[in-house]
Amino acid sequence: MQYFVTGATGFIGKRLVKALLARKGAVVHFLLRRESEAKVADLLEYWGTTKARAMPVYGDLTSRKLGVGAEDLKSLKGRVDAVFHLAAVYDLKADEESQVRANIEGTRNVVEFARAIDAGHLHHVSSIAAAGLYEGVFREDMFDEAENLEHPYFMTKHESEKIVRKESKVPWTVYRPAFVVGDSTTGEMDKIDGPYYFFKVIQRMRQMLPPWFPAVGLEGGRINIVPVDFVVSAIDHIAHGKADVKGKCFHLVDPMGYRIGDVLDIFGRAAHAPKMNLFVNAALLGFVPRSVKKGLMALAPVRRIRAAVMKDLGLPEDIFTFINWPTRYDRRDLDAALKGSGIECPKLDDYAWRLWDYWERHLDPDLFIDRSLKGTVAGKVVLVTGGSSGIGLAAAHKFAEAGAVTVICGRDQDKLDEACAEAKARGYAFVAYPADLSDMADCDRFTQLLVDKHGGVDYLINNAGRSIRRAIESSYDRFHDFERTMQLNYFGCLRVTMGLLPSMVAKRRGHVVNISSIGVLTNAPRFSAYVASKAALDAWTRCASSEFADQGITFTTINMPLVRTPMIAPTKIYQNVPTLAPEEAADMIAQACINKPVRIATRLGIFGEVLHALAPRVAQISMNTTFRMFPDSAAAKGDKSAKPQLSAEAVAMQQLMQGIHF
Repeated sequence: MQYFVTGATGFIGKRLVKALLARKGAVVHFLLRRESEAKVADLLEYWGTTKARAMPVYGDLTSRKLGVGAEDLKSLKGRVDAVFHLAAVYDLKADEESQVRANIEGTRNVVEFARAIDAGHLHHVSSIAAAGLYEGVFREDMFDEAENLEHPYFMTKHESEKIVRKESKVPWTVYRPAFVVGDSTTGEMDKIDGPYYFFKVIQRMRQMLPPWFPAVGLEGGRINIVPVDFVVSAIDHIAHGKADVKGKCFHLVDPMGYRIGDVLDIFGRAAHAPKMNLFVNAALLGFVPRSVKKGLMALAPVRRIRAAVMKDLGLPEDIFTFINWPTRYDRRDLDAALKGSGIECPKLDDYAWRLWDYWERHLDPDLFIDRSLKGTVAGKVVLVTGGSSGIGLAAAHKFAEAGAVTVICGRDQDKLDEACAEAKARGYAFVAYPADLSDMADCDRFTQLLVDKHGGVDYLINNAGRSIRRAIESSYDRFHDFERTMQLNYFGCLRVTMGLLPSMVAKRRGHVVNISSIGVLTNAPRFSAYVASKAALDAWTRCASSEFADQGITFTTINMPLVRTPMIAPTKIYQNVPTLAPEEAADMIAQACINKPVRIATRLGIFGEVLHALAPRVAQISMNTTFRMFPDSAAAKGDKSAKPQLSAEAVAMQQLMQGIHF
């Protein structure tokens, strides 16, 4: 037999062609756009055949008679036993225009083509969507009874089937598959659609909650799901069966169907996510007056939150339209046609794990996000303040190596020159500018220079800072310690940030990373000047994050633990305390730019913050104990010639801290 297939490159079509070619002596002609000619070799390899049995016919679904040339029409005339029409838009997220063009006009062109070549039979693969959201049981012999066809997908599938029924002069058969998911034996699927839209929600639940945690699910109407291998086997068998199928329609559906809550629970178990013990019926939303819902959606914050959640979870805008699916599908004609064939729709429970496994390995949208630093900052302008040494220099090397235009600044021209020479030796370059960020006028000069020469920056790493370790009682006559620390760590940082924010707002993009301290979370004694300056920066950042949330500007605060840099070198005690290498700190900065979290903190820092929140007195006693165990050095008190002395308790504490990982 000879066949002509549209949609042969699609998920269902590719498998149907393979099934047709498995029949002895079968020859398949398949529609292909000229620009897709490069796909032929891979298709032939997948089908395990040659051009002698699988022949591309070049044309276009949206053109009259499929855009097939006169010579091809002549050569096909009277030779094609059956036309299988599968080409269509199967996507709830597609726009109405593209669905009308492919589903309606495309089907009309196929009907015209089948008549032009005198095809023996037309097999049209429709969808259960042709019934619309019909209230009740929809039989295979029903069509005009379809209702609630407002959605473009429902409307176009109904209209395309109507064209076959009303306009085809060639004998026809219609197949209405349910939601087609991956292969029940391999899990293979080519896109996210139907129940797959909820996989990301289930995955997030698994990531956030332990498996034993009782979860709340969503209940709704019955959704009908069938694996692609069942659909292909059923179509292939019915098209070649002995029964007369002219003018008949077959529902390729699961005989039972599942409630939305059951489907979510089945896939939840397949994903090892928390079990859904309580279900909220989505029908309750129907009791909310439409005017109330419309009023809520008129509020900008509500619309933005909804849009952000839907985008984050990869859900189409109108997904909730289909939660309360009201239709059930009778399949008595299908049962009669498949009787004795051994073809059955497998139970979802038996193959759900295969679908989940394939999705998580191959289709999860997170797999296609470039989470490398190069993918994030290549070609972008990154400013690292205090980039001539320590954490800043280590971070600058990472950014430059990733292809960013890396700008560093510092007060010491010699150190800047050394940093640039080091970068050149590694095969890339820094753009270095001298700047004193404790001088507000110099901050203004510097930010204007960046705007003039680079158009501003895309990523700002506020790393420059100074630290002072000195008890308050040793600072009564050193108020300038607090002033100069605040001047650089807070005012200098703000001056640079606010100088660059206007250019970020103009481009509606930008990310600011503020290097704070673990001391802000633990309220470390002897660092009141330093911690206060960083706490002020943290508070400002929280306010700024809210103000710029709708302008494409994001902020990350890193509560950095101790790092082995020149800043902490004068405090000899730190030689016996676990610290990060500058490169490890630079990795935290890189992740802040890639993932753009609100905050990055170590487990020790989070523990300190929680302790202060839940048991502030206990936290104070703990901090006071360390304060007494580690007294100010003589240098901190003014005698730089004396060596630091540790108490016996401090020596024991050092040994304990060796096992603490930041």
